[in-house]
Amino acid sequence: MQKQDFEQIRQQTAQAVREVLEAAHLSAGDIFVIGCSSSEVLGEQIGTHTSMDVAPYLFEGAQSVLKPAGIFLAAQCCEHLNRALVIEQECLEHYGFDQVNAIPQPNHAGGAFGTIAYQSFDHPVLVEDIQAKAKAGIDIGGTLIGMHIHPVVVPLRISIDTIGKAHIICARYRPKYIGGSRAIYDEKLM
Repeated sequence: MQKQDFEQIRQQTAQAVREVLEAAHLSAGDIFVIGCSSSEVLGEQIGTHTSMDVAPYLFEGAQSVLKPAGIFLAAQCCEHLNRALVIEQECLEHYGFDQVNAIPQPNHAGGAFGTIAYQSFDHPVLVEDIQAKAKAGIDIGGTLIGMHIHPVVVPLRISIDTIGKAHIICARYRPKYIGGSRAIYDEKLM
């Protein structure tokens, strides 16, 4: 890939995050989870071509939208770390999560995106679980993030469906509907 391809990936990531934020109505202090296969972004099979070249552009694109909004990014690691998440210590303290001891590595356990998050956050920590506290997220390349989003998880369609060559699935939380056919619902929460 060339420099302009990486820049396009950064722009696509920022656009996707921005559109999900608009649809999900997140607020400062909420958690946005991203699971990412850098291999899939490059058009390869998940787990086969981890790329420390493309991961910074994905991370920068996401953070360029999330950080100014005061929304915490939770970067999901690969299956070798049981999909643990890299978060800022401030997020850990805010939500009362439990820290675990591992340092993500791109070609061992953690994946490129988790490694870049660990290297780029101000005070990174690893947690095994965020107790389904995320309010929205993006699965880039089939990494399975649904377990981290608070039920009820609703898929979102946005204007793009790929980042690089990876298919994306976007999702958000919505409150449960209760009350049946006679209930009236708040349209802003749907």
